[in-house]
Amino acid sequence: MDIEAFDYHLPESLIAQTPLKNRDESKLLILGRQSGEIEHKHFKNIIDYFEAGDTLVLNDTRVMPARLFGLKTETGAKVEMLMLTHIEENDWEVLLKPAKRIKVGNKLTFGEGKIVAECVKELDQGGRIMRLHYDGILQERLDELGEMPLPPYIKERLDDPDRYQTVYAKATGSAAAPTAGLHFTDALLDEIKAKGVNIAFITLHVGLGTFRPVSVDNIDDHEMHSEYYQMNEATAELLNQTKANGHRIISVGTTSTRTLETIMQTNEQFVAQSGWTDIFIFPGFTFKAIDGLITNFHLPKSTLVMLVSAFSSRDFILNAYNQAVSSKYRFFSFGDAMLII
Repeated sequence: MDIEAFDYHLPESLIAQTPLKNRDESKLLILGRQSGEIEHKHFKNIIDYFEAGDTLVLNDTRVMPARLFGLKTETGAKVEMLMLTHIEENDWEVLLKPAKRIKVGNKLTFGEGKIVAECVKELDQGGRIMRLHYDGILQERLDELGEMPLPPYIKERLDDPDRYQTVYAKATGSAAAPTAGLHFTDALLDEIKAKGVNIAFITLHVGLGTFRPVSVDNIDDHEMHSEYYQMNEATAELLNQTKANGHRIISVGTTSTRTLETIMQTNEQFVAQSGWTDIFIFPGFTFKAIDGLITNFHLPKSTLVMLVSAFSSRDFILNAYNQAVSSKYRFFSFGDAMLII
């Protein structure tokens, strides 16, 4: 299938640069998965579309302050390092800018030596494996030296870094936020639970795939980057019970969806497991896990547009996106939301 089939026109003025003052006051487009029918609401109205017995699945990953600015020790040249994925021990997959002059053996220093990163392997497209040297606890060093790794289309600085975290973020390790969850408040989650809707948590640490565009013409040739996921026994049991009782599983975000569908592709029911997933969901994919999806509006020609097109249909999704543009919805990470159900 041609990548151009997932393109749409988006005025740059609709790319949200800052979050709204109140998380749950963003716009919400309701899309009928099978009918293509559209309603326009606000996110706080989403509770009206849930039923007692449904289970809402949230990704509890927490974004690291993983963007570091430092110097190349040999030359003093400025360098930016974005930490993406923990490989093993002190080795991390990172993106460097500029990357061309960073070779195996080169060292970078951050915070006058509080973190020193040594290149141990060169990867494609600016990627490197860096071995970190530091005293104490890495998270404390990152809290001291790092910045929140906002996507490149966001030009404004973020006054409150917690606005790029969900209110339920817990498991530190992500290079980007699971943005569909940014709309929830503690109060709204309490209302949802009071209605008899179950809340379940999984973890998927967002990695390199979020920062890499699709670079092939035929989407069949695209390869996804692996990301770490985890589901515990309590969540697996709750999801199996939800299905057995004839209720719906509603996934919050494409990251939760990819985790749930990864597990169900090789199992007859949900099981507690962890590992790495490179699942690529595009039209023609058979969904086995989810019955509804909460998501933001994604970049043209991205794998995320392909995923939501697979869950509904390409025509319905592109029509919804065009209506969102006409209605001046806000797009991408700090933008508005869609419920496909």
